[in-house]
Amino acid sequence: MSETIGFIGLGLMGAGFCKRLIATGRSVVGYDLDPARRAEAEALGVALAASPAEVAERANPVCIAVTTTKAVQAVITGEAGILSAKPRPGAIVIDFSTTEIGVTKALAAALAEAGIGFIDAPVSGGPPAAEAGKLAIMAGGAPETIAQVRPLAESLGLFTHMGVVGAGQATKLVNQALCLTNYVVVAESLRLAEAYGVDADKIPAALAPGLGNSAVLQAMMPRMVARDFAPKGYARQVLKDLEMLMEAGREHHLAMPMVAQATTLYRMLVAQGHSELDAIAVLEVLPEVESGAH
Repeated sequence: MSETIGFIGLGLMGAGFCKRLIATGRSVVGYDLDPARRAEAEALGVALAASPAEVAERANPVCIAVTTTKAVQAVITGEAGILSAKPRPGAIVIDFSTTEIGVTKALAAALAEAGIGFIDAPVSGGPPAAEAGKLAIMAGGAPETIAQVRPLAESLGLFTHMGVVGAGQATKLVNQALCLTNYVVVAESLRLAEAYGVDADKIPAALAPGLGNSAVLQAMMPRMVARDFAPKGYARQVLKDLEMLMEAGREHHLAMPMVAQATTLYRMLVAQGHSELDAIAVLEVLPEVESGAH
């Protein structure tokens, strides 16, 4: 009998997760607020539930991949949320979303009172990595809870236990500081290459052995060159994460000037009506210069 995993949030990331879970021989019971997302997931082989509570009653562990902290709260504490269900013995919730650390800790405490384990496990890599089982997964939680989900998590990517609940989200903030500022740097670099008439298609391969190389360069510059802004992740989500980074920095009086600059550019991108484009569309905020112009 196959393992039955619950999954709440069947958007771009959730669909990638579900494809991977099904490909590794697991059954998936899923829920999403959006009927279109539910239909797409059902076509993949996901058995649909009518609410997060029903997911929790039919599967263990229950995984969450939604786009905001408020959405995670609604899934756990809202009407027909996980806490309204009768918990299974040994029930565990794994939150793959990127959420505020204080709320993450509060939700973990509420679940613990109901006898439900919790792991915050934000990820990096995007939908293609989710489908391929090659995500970076940063986890916070009790060692015994981590041990219970490790076989599942390791089938989804590189799974690293970073510490207590909240440590996963803190590590994701570090990841986002590195990654999201790099989106802007790659966009700037592309504008520079184009201004001097360099064939930008050659740049990722040319720089691959050098210190200027990065996963963001290799994945994002070819799509920027092609102006392929079809969303693999949304600009609005990047802005949400950057705003969270800014707030986290304020709490500890950290100087984060590069994060501040990236936040400003993404605020501009979203204000221009591009929230549903891929985050690499930040290129469009940077003025284009005609090749050879002085």
